[in-house]
Amino acid sequence: MSSHTVATPFHASTTTRTHARNRTRRARIAAILIALLGIADAQAGTSGNVSLTSDYVFRGVSQSNQEPALQGGVEYAADSGFYIGGWGSSISWLSDLSSSAAPISSNLELDVYGGYRGKFSEAVSYDVGALYYWYPGDFPSGFNSADTLEVYAGVSVAASEKVSLGAKYSGSTTDLFGYADSSGSGYLDLSATFAVADGWSIGAHAGKQWIEGAGNDAFEYTDWKLGVTKSFENGFSVGLAYTGTDADDALYTNPFGNKVADDTVALTITKAF
Repeated sequence: MSSHTVATPFHASTTTRTHARNRTRRARIAAILIALLGIADAQAGTSGNVSLTSDYVFRGVSQSNQEPALQGGVEYAADSGFYIGGWGSSISWLSDLSSSAAPISSNLELDVYGGYRGKFSEAVSYDVGALYYWYPGDFPSGFNSADTLEVYAGVSVAASEKVSLGAKYSGSTTDLFGYADSSGSGYLDLSATFAVADGWSIGAHAGKQWIEGAGNDAFEYTDWKLGVTKSFENGFSVGLAYTGTDADDALYTNPFGNKVADDTVALTITKAF
């Protein structure tokens, strides 16, 4: 997902979750976002982006059955460091699980997030916040909701004028993307960015997904990414990225026979505004 993108597994369990629990979770998110809006001052700025990607890959796993996806987001940031935003993408991983006996209609991911960014020094900055993944749609009775709330903390270091390093940990406070009893799951994201020439940069990433709950450890994996991006003065950018994982192919093969955690290359065109 955008810069807030997380590896959503294609697999979802079907343990029952009550509607009351969903309403409570969404009410908490709404309260957080309203509080952040109240803190934000009049000096705040708004930014956004729209993208077209050949494959929506999140934490090494395709969310769009290895097909193109349309994405976009907007963020409102205050001079104080507080921020709030939203991001969305077309997806297919949930509807790919649909069957005549248990029909699923869900083709959209909508994320809302908020947090605070600050600096320990000129070279070292930090970011803390919360991110809610919402998958609207129609689901069969007893389907364990894929909606997920994660809290995160990250630090980035400007090692030089052309090199930046980052580390971020995200922990789920709910079941993770539909896995039963998986609250407390975590994802570690390590990254490095190198500015190599006029508008050109190279990015490298390594991540580890842990999933709590009996039997869910079989779905854990490590992922990696290597990409190159060209940015233009008019706000457009073009990125090409190779991603891969060590996930068990048998567990990450969808009903269409596609290995959604397999090595892949994705092309993304973005317009920032």
